[in-house]
Amino acid sequence: MPHGWIILDKPVELGSTQAVAAVKRNLREAGFNVKLKGGVKVGHGGTLDPLASGVLPIALGEATKLTGRMLDADKTYLFTLRFGEETDTLDAEGKVIATSDVLPSAEELAVVLPQFTGPITQVPPAYSALKVDGKRAYDLARAGEEVTLKSREVTIHALEIHGFDASDGVTLQAQVSKGTYIRSLARDIAHALGSCGTVTMLRRIKAGPFDLSGAISLDKLNEVGKGAPLEQLLLPLEAGLDDIPAIDLDPEQARAVRQGRVLTGMPQDDGLYWARLETIPVALVELSHGEVRVVRGFNLTDVAE
Repeated sequence: MPHGWIILDKPVELGSTQAVAAVKRNLREAGFNVKLKGGVKVGHGGTLDPLASGVLPIALGEATKLTGRMLDADKTYLFTLRFGEETDTLDAEGKVIATSDVLPSAEELAVVLPQFTGPITQVPPAYSALKVDGKRAYDLARAGEEVTLKSREVTIHALEIHGFDASDGVTLQAQVSKGTYIRSLARDIAHALGSCGTVTMLRRIKAGPFDLSGAISLDKLNEVGKGAPLEQLLLPLEAGLDDIPAIDLDPEQARAVRQGRVLTGMPQDDGLYWARLETIPVALVELSHGEVRVVRGFNLTDVAE
């Protein structure tokens, strides 16, 4: 039973659900059981729009217990904002709903970017997966219904210019908190400059602890179904925990944690940790005032009962 991460460099036009399906298909072709009951669990760690490319963490086995944490993680994107036209989808797929003759300069752009760094308020795109009265916003928008979404607080940790072309647009890099819509960010930047704009390229270059350095292409993934060893592509479960410290346990402590018991007298500072026995992950734990409590346990057979 494989446990760990496949970091896919998702191509444009492939949806996140389709990417998970591709992993399942290759696992089946490689002889793994991926049926719902008793088989390999597969899930992704953060939706990526079909028109976006880049880092899509896909969890296998016990690593699926960390997908929620991955959804909450910061992400980093490269995106190109082309001034002069705004579409209903805020990307190149939609129909033009506004135009402007104002084409801001790089200097003007640099002046307004600080307004969009730090905590900001943004309204998500009408074409998004958010639900309105139990229905997906994009389904309502495609049906011609007016979609009004509530504004939300997000954080832009860093925002910088990576390239500027008067005709093709500006390419920016943004490190953002969960819940941030890059298309909304691009729209609001253009409006602040007295213009309008559309995202013509969107690429996620980092999601939580994962970046493009560990990502594989769809072609590389397809080699697994043709007999290539899965272990050459699979990152260990603990790779999804690289951004938090580890606590080393002895066998008795590991047994207690696996049984859900609270450990006391631990000297580490308060916070989130991953507990391990030698190199094997035992659990994601929260330490408070010397007490260790289990957040999520990992059912790995290498750990002694």
